[in-house]
Amino acid sequence: MLKPILIHPDPRLKKICAPVADLSDELRALAADMLETMYDAPGIGLAAPQVGVLERLIVMDCIKDGEPEPTIMFNPEVLASSDDLSTYEEGCLSIPEQFADVTRPAEVRVGWIDENGNPQEKDFDGLWATCVQHEIDHLNGKLFIDYLGPMKRQMMTRRSAKMKRERARG
Repeated sequence: MLKPILIHPDPRLKKICAPVADLSDELRALAADMLETMYDAPGIGLAAPQVGVLERLIVMDCIKDGEPEPTIMFNPEVLASSDDLSTYEEGCLSIPEQFADVTRPAEVRVGWIDENGNPQEKDFDGLWATCVQHEIDHLNGKLFIDYLGPMKRQMMTRRSAKMKRERARG
């Protein structure tokens, strides 16, 4: 089932999310709904706070062409980061139609719990590394615009707020 995506500024997007203590069927269903919502948007990642749930859950799939690779992560955390950096133009489903270059570690090792309750660990690079870091930031109340200078951040926030008002009017 598609979930409405919160649009910045929304105070829930700036909250630190609670760890998932118990993998319930409800949370597994939420993860499936988040994947459906992400693909429909369309996007390559979505974090639970973007659909109003303040728990540590992200979904992502960075495959543009070819067989999808949906990834569900409960309690994801970056375990190690490379010293090498990479810059990607990032966007966000909660800040529609706005993009900016963000520099992050080029490679990260991430640990998480999968939907079956099994601990996982994997190295990510390229777009996957950027995406997983972007989504984990959401769980810590951080948006990609927080990496930008104050002028650009304010401009993007104003644009997003205007779009949010226009959408609310229908």
